[in-house]
Amino acid sequence: MATDTLKSTPGAGGATSGLRRLLLDNGALTALIVLVVALSALSGDFLTTDNLLNVGVQAAVTAVLAFGVTFVIVSAGIDLSVGSVAALSATVLAWSATSHGVPVVLAVVLSVATGIVAGLVNGFLIAYGKLPPFIATLAMLSVARGLSLVISGGSPIPFPDSVSHLGDTLGGWLPVPVLVMVVMGLAAAVVLGRTYIGRSMYAIGGNEEAARLSGLRVKKQKLAIYALSGLFAAVAGIVLASRLSSAQPQAADGYELDAIAAVVIGGASLAGGTGKASGTLIGALILAVLRNGLNLLNVSAFWQQVVIGVVIALAVLLDTVRRKAGATPVAAGTGGGKGRQAGTYALAAVVTVAVVGATSFLHGGSAASTAPRMGLSLSTLNNPFFVQIRAGAQAEAKKRGVDLTVTDAQNDASQQANQLQNFTSSGLGAIIVNPVDSDAASNSVKAADKARIPVIAVDRGVNKAVVNALVASDNVAGGELAARTVAEKLGGSGKIVILQGQAGTSAARERAEGFAKGLKAYPGIQVLAQQPADFDRTKGLDVMSNLLQAHPDVQGVIAANDEMALGAIKALGSKAGRSVQVVGFDGTPDGLTAVKGGTLYASVAQQPSQLGRIAVDNALRAVRGKKVEQTVKVPVKVVTKDNVAGFSG
Repeated sequence: MATDTLKSTPGAGGATSGLRRLLLDNGALTALIVLVVALSALSGDFLTTDNLLNVGVQAAVTAVLAFGVTFVIVSAGIDLSVGSVAALSATVLAWSATSHGVPVVLAVVLSVATGIVAGLVNGFLIAYGKLPPFIATLAMLSVARGLSLVISGGSPIPFPDSVSHLGDTLGGWLPVPVLVMVVMGLAAAVVLGRTYIGRSMYAIGGNEEAARLSGLRVKKQKLAIYALSGLFAAVAGIVLASRLSSAQPQAADGYELDAIAAVVIGGASLAGGTGKASGTLIGALILAVLRNGLNLLNVSAFWQQVVIGVVIALAVLLDTVRRKAGATPVAAGTGGGKGRQAGTYALAAVVTVAVVGATSFLHGGSAASTAPRMGLSLSTLNNPFFVQIRAGAQAEAKKRGVDLTVTDAQNDASQQANQLQNFTSSGLGAIIVNPVDSDAASNSVKAADKARIPVIAVDRGVNKAVVNALVASDNVAGGELAARTVAEKLGGSGKIVILQGQAGTSAARERAEGFAKGLKAYPGIQVLAQQPADFDRTKGLDVMSNLLQAHPDVQGVIAANDEMALGAIKALGSKAGRSVQVVGFDGTPDGLTAVKGGTLYASVAQQPSQLGRIAVDNALRAVRGKKVEQTVKVPVKVVTKDNVAGFSG
């Protein structure tokens, strides 16, 4: 077995040279230390017990996924399916235990078996089907995600209470996900360093043909390697769903990229032959620390993606510099290398504690800000509706002297849970949340309630948790308005299609429910097709183009937001506003422009800027101990060409 533990070339003298060599030989660890020290200096909220535990919780799912991916990358493979397999495994557990009464223990076994089977399929396609790992696992990514949506029907499934405890704490302070991460990390380290299959991984990654000629059963080993990756993905999925109290069919979307990044940042080579569990853990912690710190520093959600990409590149570049500096690998299994590595980690801990302790004085004497501090977590900023909510909230915050931090969950319930935990540990005066999913936000809101931080929900409510106020328009009522508008425009009879929102989101479910309720009053309206277009303009264009091939006689379109409606208008071309009437939802600036132009017949407008303004106002009232209404309704209205001139969102 080979490892990426490195030994300095002889001849470097002096303490300075030795320290330089120590840092170069441990690029990922150096990067982590630099990040911790820098964030401790920049933010007084970073170096608190609660926040450091948050970092551990937020790293847990990525780390467990990455441990499994480490096996694959060490053997010169790749696994793009782990995020989807995690979602599928969690969905199988919730579906079998909640919907079909399977005993929880057996449901857990089925969940883990699902992950292993997915891994075995990957391994079979690669080892015996001769498919490139990239293609085989890319196919599994799509299959697993599709099965998760099919099983769940596109809706979250409540998680069994006995399993949801995996998302809790022990003794009221130690998070269970952190313990699971440690256990799985130790298991990965043992597999890599102490077992026959671990040595096989390094041999295959170093030179597959040489490993085969030496008598190693490479094909069978690959089956086992990908099965292990699937097993770790299943465990990660269970932990993630436990944190969210529900199995989300869209959970862990894109996590495979974070897992691969953690492994590579930790010192593994995509060419195979090197990698270790401790390095992977450090890589996962770097990503978690970075995201946590950027949230605390109120860095723009858009710039966060840029910064994370740059840091990943720099961490790997440091590893390249280290190798070019003349470091040589320590032979596999040498005790000196392991002892030296343990000493390195101990020294790193001492240096970090000393420097961080010194930087803490930067915040010890600083005066507390008199401006109320609030956090706003939006489900996405990749949609004009939520951008308008942000604009309204920021305008009101500036007017009222409020220090407002805005984060973008990117339609990821887990990422939003992390952001809300960061807000809570920072001791903000109030939190405003626009949930990705009403069920998934409950645990994070409960934690804020426990910390006596007022929580205001905007646009969507939070289930199974207490919020001080809900500022929203009624999605179901809005859906009914949209259905009635298009039906009346068609004279009570006609053929329509419905473009649904992103499967699994509460807004998509509620608006679809409203469409169905509204159309019941018009039996002459025939729904030709209902297809999701994920609240996205491009997908709305593609889906509508496809539907027109099967239904060229369509007379009306209801879209769950203006973005999809605008995509449908593009597909309809000259038919839009003439032979085909399109109704959107949200009243975005682009949507209102289309209404003025006559291509979009109407939009059910929610006045998103008002939602943001009213949410900040109510949060400030709650901070000051004033009474707030439990539910604050912002009226929805149908905007057509007749009244669009007088409408302001």
